[in-house]
Amino acid sequence: MSGPPLLTMVCHCRGCQQMTASAFSLSSLYAQDAVSIEGETILGGLRGELRHHCCAFCLSWTHTRADFLGPLVNIRSTMLEGGSDQPPFIECWLEEKLPWVSVGATHGFARFPPIEGFAALMADFAARRP
Repeated sequence: MSGPPLLTMVCHCRGCQQMTASAFSLSSLYAQDAVSIEGETILGGLRGELRHHCCAFCLSWTHTRADFLGPLVNIRSTMLEGGSDQPPFIECWLEEKLPWVSVGATHGFARFPPIEGFAALMADFAARRP
């Protein structure tokens, strides 16, 4: 990765719960041209409009691409050195969140936030970054 993430997030959807065998997925959003993926990846997990890429060697979920995200790539934060140091700024799919989970994100959405609102969310995230 080159530079800081544009946004950090938690997804509470049932698909992320199943793919992580946990309560949510943790990710950092980067511009595609700031990302360099080394090694072979394969598609895995739940599909549809989301393309979940996994390491071809260990099968760990590494990142997600989707046409609706345009030139943005969602990287699993815990795959990055120091990536888990950044708390989630937004959380999505709150309607599927496990009732005992609390992450303290600044913004929350019942489902995925509208893509039209991403510019404002990214600006707010950048303004609050230390």
